[in-house]
Formats: sequence, structure tokens, C-alpha cells
Amino acid sequence: MSKSRSPIKGLGQNFLVDRSVIERILRTADISPDDRVLEIGPGRGALTGKLIESSGKTILVEYDHALASDLRRKYSANDRVTVIDGDILATDLSLLFAGDARWKVVANLPYNISTEVLFKLMEARTHLSSMVLMLQKEVGERLVAGPGGRDYGVTTVLFRLWFDIKLEFYVYPESFYPSPKIDSAVLSFSPLPVPRVDVVSSEIFSRLVKGAFSMRRKTLSNSLKSAFLAAPEVTSRIFSDCGIDGTRRGETLSLEEFAALSRAFAQREGK
Repeated sequence: MSKSRSPIKGLGQNFLVDRSVIERILRTADISPDDRVLEIGPGRGALTGKLIESSGKTILVEYDHALASDLRRKYSANDRVTVIDGDILATDLSLLFAGDARWKVVANLPYNISTEVLFKLMEARTHLSSMVLMLQKEVGERLVAGPGGRDYGVTTVLFRLWFDIKLEFYVYPESFYPSPKIDSAVLSFSPLPVPRVDVVSSEIFSRLVKGAFSMRRKTLSNSLKSAFLAAPEVTSRIFSDCGIDGTRRGETLSLEEFAALSRAFAQREGK
């Protein structure tokens, strides 16, 4: 691999070099010969060799053209490995995951696009059996936060609807080259066969949650005006019917309360 080449700052490249962290990620991913694995951003291949060795099929998506070329050369004789030189955000995952088999995703996500990748993976959840992702510490803590705190937000609620999520362990700057200025966290995601709670309409639920957090210092009544779900007087009646005080802030609502509101708004729209 191109180990002599300097990491490209614009691509958010911080290569994992700590063997103990690499081994912990591999243990968490728990890859078996029956598994199909997608590795996003393999970089210099710190995890790649072991993933390929343990799995039945591996797809590597690498945005850095030079590193993708290195990976192609290294695994050219292995028909169980596919290397895609491209942007994961521009990759059609439904084509990548074609067929009935479910996939495991393992990735040290570039922090500058991690949230976008997370939502792309959420859309592909029916094709997944698990994910083990390294994220910026703040993003990881947001995903497992409880109601009422500053970390609780849109990603918390939307992902909790569809996944069991566990923060496995923290990773510190000295585990990378070059060392980033932030701490990281490794999380595991297990897709649920059905949503954790009934929301009736995923589209309304998403609009509701995003609207509720659009102005965190405002009351729920004021914040939801941006979601255009209903006229203020209708929204007020829905709050009352659901037993939710409209003067609360969105960050105080549980997933179940968001679901109740979503069902009420969906019923109003006849969905």
C-alpha cells in the first residue's frame, strides 16, 4: 500500500495504526465465512486483510484513487473481493447489495461526511445484518443519548426507531496517523425487523422530528411551525389529544411521544 504518501487533509484521512484498536473492531464485527462485508474507506487496509480473510465476500469502497488502485492490485487475484474506486455517497447501495443476502458494514468513516453516510446506510437498512462504525466521539454520543440532554437530537431519534445501537468503546488521537484533534468512538448497530414504535408514516415522522429540533431553544409549538404539518390551532389540539405540553422543548420528548404525535398527524392527513 502507499504508506509513504502523506494523508490528504481534504479527504479527512486519519489512518488507524493501533493494533489493539484494530483487533477490538474486528472482534466487535464478528465476521464469519458466511458473511458479506462492505468496508467503507479502507484506506491503507488496516482492517481489510482480516475482513477478507474472515468473510465470504468483501466489497471495498475507497474514494482516494491512489489507495483504491493499490487495493485493486493487492487483491486482483481474489475473486471474493470487489474494489470500488468512488464516493460512497454517490454509490447506489441497492445495486451494491442486490440479492437476498444481508451485509455487514465496517467503517472508519471520514468525519466530514459521517452523518451523510449514516443516513444513507439507514435507508439501506433492510439489506444489513449489522454495522460497526467508528465516528467522531460527539456523533457517537449523540446516537445513544437519552431525552433531555444537549446530545439528544434528530439523529438520536431517527436512528433509535430503526436500530439497536451500542457505544462499544472510545478511541483516542494517538491511535491514528496523523493524530486528529478529536476523540472517536466505535459503535455497533443492529437493524430492527420492524420499527421500534409505530409511526404510521416515516415521512411525517421525519418531518416532525426535524422540525422539533429546528430551533432547540424554542418551544415545541414554535419549532413545529417550520415542519408545515398542520395549522397552529390543529397542532395545539393534537398536543392536547396526545397529552403533550406544547411549551416543552423537542429535546425532552421520548421516542414514544414523537411516535404518538406522528400517528396523530398522519391520521389527520389520512395516511
